[in-house]
Amino acid sequence: MKTRPDIRGFKKARHREMLIEATADLIAEEGIARTSITRIIEKAGLSRGMVHLHFENKDDLMLEVAKHVAEQYFVKLGGFLERAGPTPQERLEAIVTADLSEVLLNRNSVNIWYAFRGEARSHNEFMAYSDTRDDALRKLIFEAYRELAREAGEDDVLARDAMHGTIALLEGMWTDFFLHSDAFNRDTARRIVFRFMAALFPKAF
Repeated sequence: MKTRPDIRGFKKARHREMLIEATADLIAEEGIARTSITRIIEKAGLSRGMVHLHFENKDDLMLEVAKHVAEQYFVKLGGFLERAGPTPQERLEAIVTADLSEVLLNRNSVNIWYAFRGEARSHNEFMAYSDTRDDALRKLIFEAYRELAREAGEDDVLARDAMHGTIALLEGMWTDFFLHSDAFNRDTARRIVFRFMAALFPKAF
């Protein structure tokens, strides 16, 4: 006997996803303060009741959007890492290339990221999803640098400094794109980050 598909469950999940996607688009276009429930349901094409069915309030919805955006970042980053080679150099190159690619760094994503960063002071829960010291990203970069440091006979201090420096440079590139997207050059941005990496690990890069 075939199991009947859970149509109602599918629709419920899809409506929740539509609300999150519509909210993210509005945040990118207009900012958090101007993203009202009315505008969200208009963009999603759903009723106000759908919002209350899935979320306790606007802040709850905003937090889910922040989580969703962060998750999507790592899903897309994972695609680059899956295609990268096994060496720490190749993993680091994939992370930098991904972070500065149009897939991850674009007008939509950078507007959303800075919108949540701007709200993090009054909504501490947003900080976990807009912090450059994100544990997952930091661990990925640090572990790769630690392998290189050990190969070079260096300790974890060099790996940790390299990790912090790389994250600071990447954040600076996102800021530069946010402020001057028309003049931003991805090739130049990558070259600057790779020169920093080569200065610390000349035999690797």
